[in-house]
Amino acid sequence: MRRIGLTGGIGSGKSTVAAMLVAEGAVLVDTDAIARRIAQPGGIAMPAVEAAFGSGVIAADGGLDRAAMRQLVFTDSGARKRLESILHPLIGAETERMASDAGPDAVVVFDVPLLVESGRWRALVDRVLVVDATEETQLQRVVARSGWTPEAVRAVIAQQAPRRLRRAAADAVIFNESLSLEELGAQVRSLWKRWAQPGTR
Repeated sequence: MRRIGLTGGIGSGKSTVAAMLVAEGAVLVDTDAIARRIAQPGGIAMPAVEAAFGSGVIAADGGLDRAAMRQLVFTDSGARKRLESILHPLIGAETERMASDAGPDAVVVFDVPLLVESGRWRALVDRVLVVDATEETQLQRVVARSGWTPEAVRAVIAQQAPRRLRRAAADAVIFNESLSLEELGAQVRSLWKRWAQPGTR
């Protein structure tokens, strides 16, 4: 099995690159999607989340109130660590289950927004691909697509690793600043040809 770690700051275009890699034949394991799934109504994380934080972070449907939790973790680093101590082991177990299900010949792309911040993923993958963009471009993209305020986007960017640290951890960087989709796709395909072949490490 080939294991590629994919990361990038919010608004960098990482999800677009992930979709392009899937189109080339990769099996995608999206840790954000797993995190959302386990925090849905009836999700396996919810009893522990409610026990740790109380009903104030529980939505009416029984799932995680993401806005309330986001506000809490941005203002309380201890809360963020408690949340991570609940979610990360569950996400890790589901990640490995999905990778195992892909089969021994698969090229598995692990989409991990906090790959660099976690400190453990570098040893779990063969290669790290970072999708990069300037902070101003990140800000503009997220505001345009989500309706968040610029202040909310800046708060998320501040919680993520600086661009220089992500780039330093990378085996390859796609600078997705002014690329068309066609140009971005060409870079992804070129990288796929180099990394997806057996014996290339």
